[in-house]
Amino acid sequence: MPGTTMVFSNVVAGRFLVVLLASCAALLNTAAATPLVVTEQGPVRGMATQGVTKYLGIPYAAPPVGDLRWTPPRPHVLWSGVLDATKFGSHCAQTAQVVGAPSISEDCLFLNVYVPDGADKSRSQTGDEKQGPTAPRGHGVMVWIHGGALTAGESDDFDASRLVDVGGVIVVTLNYRLGALGFLAHPALTAESPNHASGNYGILDQQFALKWVQRNIRAFGGDPTNVTIFGQSAGGLSALANMASPAAAGLFHRAIVQSGAYELVLPSLTSGEAQGTAFANTVGCGSQTIQCLRSLSVQQILASPLSATPVVDGFVLPLSLQTAAATGQFNRVPVLNGTNHDEARFMIAMNEVAGRVVTASQYPAAVVAAFGPQAGPLVLAQYPLGNYVNADEALAAIQTDSSFACPARLADQVLSIYVPVFAYEFDDEDAPEIFLPPVSYPYGAAHESELQYFFPAEDLTHMPGPPQQLRDGQRRLSLTMIRYWTNFAKDGDPNGPQTPNWARYLVGLDAFQSLEPDFLGPDPNFASSHRCAFWAGLFPQ
Repeated sequence: MPGTTMVFSNVVAGRFLVVLLASCAALLNTAAATPLVVTEQGPVRGMATQGVTKYLGIPYAAPPVGDLRWTPPRPHVLWSGVLDATKFGSHCAQTAQVVGAPSISEDCLFLNVYVPDGADKSRSQTGDEKQGPTAPRGHGVMVWIHGGALTAGESDDFDASRLVDVGGVIVVTLNYRLGALGFLAHPALTAESPNHASGNYGILDQQFALKWVQRNIRAFGGDPTNVTIFGQSAGGLSALANMASPAAAGLFHRAIVQSGAYELVLPSLTSGEAQGTAFANTVGCGSQTIQCLRSLSVQQILASPLSATPVVDGFVLPLSLQTAAATGQFNRVPVLNGTNHDEARFMIAMNEVAGRVVTASQYPAAVVAAFGPQAGPLVLAQYPLGNYVNADEALAAIQTDSSFACPARLADQVLSIYVPVFAYEFDDEDAPEIFLPPVSYPYGAAHESELQYFFPAEDLTHMPGPPQQLRDGQRRLSLTMIRYWTNFAKDGDPNGPQTPNWARYLVGLDAFQSLEPDFLGPDPNFASSHRCAFWAGLFPQ
């Protein structure tokens, strides 16, 4: 068939081009002042810094614009010439938030690769080439999924140089579609889909980036058989979602979840579609047609915020996260999972900064409004106002325990039946708060406060003014945490010759590794200090 012959010829020509470019890469690296690696789509030139080589702004998928809005990601076209990979690509559309800079770009599916010095020098082949049995396996790979409630954030904020330099791993950071552009479920989109699913486009982006890693990371000196996904907050929830997704099977081999177990019970596709229908009405698409939705400007979409969450769509996610974990129907990889001691002090502080302060007299009504007339008084009895600085700190304790600490413990309990689990609590009560101004109570170890122990604080915050610097004990804690994380990524065990022992989580012992500047060891009181027995009795799982 002539058509078949032409397609075959084009494929052969494309392969020949990539192989030809690959053959030249070693010579180019020798001659050029900056490093060059050949990927599946073409060569990229990065920049060498002290100890680390960075390849920034590499497109891993076609821009999801026009008719590709609200469709699964597609392959990017081959590019001609050498791609300049010395600056970040656009980040995904979002409004200005504490953890994200504003953007109206839909052309945002970029990733960045941070490579130990010299790791990529001898790797000119692409991921398509077979590796012999004696070939070096390459460096372990860590793929970072940023947080931001699935509505904000970008890969640009996370310079992974220290993880790479200290841990000897390759780190990939990525963007994925956010908000309504990444998580809109809608009946018309479901009907259009061959999988009869909609709403999880941001998760599909993450999986497409992981497939890019599988095909290309050897060229950077990485080992595609040793990939760890890790993320914080919505990035941690995304890691759990990928564990529960059959579509991600084989794309990663370990998972690190930081403050991500806050929404283990996900909405159904039907529920998501109902929210999507309401969204369409709000933005002026009462006709509920795909054509109307795709005709909207990015600004129109951003003007009507969507409560972004993955949905149980039967395709990306056949089961809710808790059900998948409890029944063993997930991608069974070792897990490092944890929370911060004072997670919700960050969220309640955001309310204070916005002028929404709960007074002592309003505290009982606020709790009853949140938990109902039957459970509310029981919660008030467990969290009497006299135990806290003020009502806002008390509300933060309630939300920390009910939404973060105890759900994380539940995840540890069910996952540890099937896979090795290492549980932790970050508990530096003096961790600098770099995102928000001072409020009426101390921040403690609040949500997001551990990020500066892995990544430069000046990159994380979009607030004016220089962030506080870590003190000596905190810098030592930072170094130990980086070693724990990278040891786990390389071997599935956080322990190493330069780290205090961290025991595997066992339900009978129920001990969490406490991460503090002056103490690194097991804390058997996690469940009692966060009142997990109370919450389990109030809301049986």
